[in-house]
Amino acid sequence: MPIEQDILVAALRTVTDPELHVNIVDLGLVYSVACNEDQVDVEMTLTSPACPAGPQILRDATNALEKVEGVTKANVKLVMNPPWTTERMTDEARDELGIF
Repeated sequence: MPIEQDILVAALRTVTDPELHVNIVDLGLVYSVACNEDQVDVEMTLTSPACPAGPQILRDATNALEKVEGVTKANVKLVMNPPWTTERMTDEARDELGIF
């Protein structure tokens, strides 16, 4: 039985940027989520290439996905193209951070 996309996205929503205290989905850091049987492939970015929390965020995303029932491996790939901008954020995340 295939793993539903919204379950994987919900798992990624549990991962927060430790500096901004907003989840990575609402920040717009997750570019793609694809499931191939029991493996999940994610492409995501960071708010900046020099983000000191980058390794922790990637590790947390991998761990969150691998806790989903049916997922045996999560491949979280860091991409910097296209570059992240605040326009990728949800309205709720912008409100929370005071970005208008």
